[in-house]
Amino acid sequence: MDTTPRPATGELVFRDAEPADADALVSLIESAYRGDSSRSGWTTEADILEGQRTDPDGVLDVIKSTGGKLLVVERDGALVACCQLESRGDAAYFGMFAVRPDLQGAGLGKVIIAEAERAARESWSASEMHMTVISVRDDLIAWYERRGYRRTGKMTPFPYGDERFGIPQRADLQFELLVKALA
Repeated sequence: MDTTPRPATGELVFRDAEPADADALVSLIESAYRGDSSRSGWTTEADILEGQRTDPDGVLDVIKSTGGKLLVVERDGALVACCQLESRGDAAYFGMFAVRPDLQGAGLGKVIIAEAERAARESWSASEMHMTVISVRDDLIAWYERRGYRRTGKMTPFPYGDERFGIPQRADLQFELLVKALA
């Protein structure tokens, strides 16, 4: 008889991604940000960027990174979300955050970001969480501000001409650094 503890129905399970997860993670990330499927959620970038958001090589690089991890979030055995965590000295970087579009707006993102912050504090004693957000994404930035992140005004250029990150539909894209102190 198998006595392995199983998560309760509907309970979120967090685990480190494995190389075999790469294709499913690319599909999840693409569905949350690009193309028509992303329009069913609120995190879509389909109006500002076309093309891909990531690719299997990019996801595998994060999975294999020695200074970070890609967290997979499952519910009832199905992939529902993911996020990247990377140690950067006293800070941790939060990126590659995606929630399945049909599950967005139900509070799942809040739970995942709280778990990511906890993991960064416990794994690396990080005192801050950093992330970059496309500066024209006012709704997304406001969501992060409600979670305690602050805009720094520090901008980095969007990689125009590098289609690995998408095909910009606007000429004013750049990334803004958001920061949160971790208690």
